[in-house]
Amino acid sequence: MTDAGRTGDLAAAEELASLYKPLRAEIAKAVVGQDMIVEQLLSSLLARGHCLLVGVPGLAKTLLIRTLAEVLDLSFNRIQFTPDLMPSDITGTEIIQENVSTGEKSFKFVRGPIFANIVLADEINRTPPKTQAALLEAMQEHRVTVAGQTSTLQEPFFVLATQNPIEQEGTYPLPEAQLDRFMYNLWLEYPSHDEEMRIVTTTTGEYIPSLQRVVTGDQIVRFQRLVRRVPVAENVVQFAVSLVAMTRPRSGRAPQFIRNWLSWGAGPRASQYLVLGAKTRALLDGRHTPDIDDIRAVAGPTLRHRIVPNFHAEADGVTAMEIVERLLKEAA
Repeated sequence: MTDAGRTGDLAAAEELASLYKPLRAEIAKAVVGQDMIVEQLLSSLLARGHCLLVGVPGLAKTLLIRTLAEVLDLSFNRIQFTPDLMPSDITGTEIIQENVSTGEKSFKFVRGPIFANIVLADEINRTPPKTQAALLEAMQEHRVTVAGQTSTLQEPFFVLATQNPIEQEGTYPLPEAQLDRFMYNLWLEYPSHDEEMRIVTTTTGEYIPSLQRVVTGDQIVRFQRLVRRVPVAENVVQFAVSLVAMTRPRSGRAPQFIRNWLSWGAGPRASQYLVLGAKTRALLDGRHTPDIDDIRAVAGPTLRHRIVPNFHAEADGVTAMEIVERLLKEAA
């Protein structure tokens, strides 16, 4: 890279770090708490990833995502996933259109809600796998194919899917291949007492937040390109790859507890997202290159949905997140 290119990247990194604080302040006008979740959502967006949000009803998942789209000046669509939802309800469909003057009939493609910068797939596990799969091409390739015609989605494109961890009757668990498409699996916790006091006070009165647009879509695309150019030390990449290799029960690197508790470990996409997540975390923190602590910080949401605990783990009452935490101690 030329000196001019390096200077431009440094300026862009400083611009991103300077915008992060006002961006968080705007989101906080509508969403109380959830600071770590907000950081991880922005990290995923900058890395061109997608997020799966898991939380009980009433934790402002939809409000958070809608607010994020508004302060980023991005288009937003919400899809409510239900058992009768069809793939065409997501991607769009062709309709027959008649020319009144000539009587000639032709097909016209009507775009579905997937054509937006930020798409909320609400309760994604409430619809059958055939409909869930309608998101796969869009998430991976950022394009949609209908009736043999391919349409490219506008950048940036970001999918946020939600799941309710309580109501499991009548749901269709996401296949591992689709779970792997999500960069992060984020668990929303209950608010603290003080946070809930603020929530109740602001939402039961006349307060209506006035949100300002802080970042444009073009800026987000520019920052996404910047993330790809952030240099990473070889030892940081080595740590990420080794950590992922340790999750694979048949790998020579796997500790005994991994062999006992996991059926399958994470694939190479986990290593990629660990490094990308570390890069974005460093940039948001005003640093120009990530370190091993950044890998550790994003390991939980990156790995917990990519490992498959077996019946031994279930019998021992061990969760995927507990396995990841123990793995991080082993990797010290």
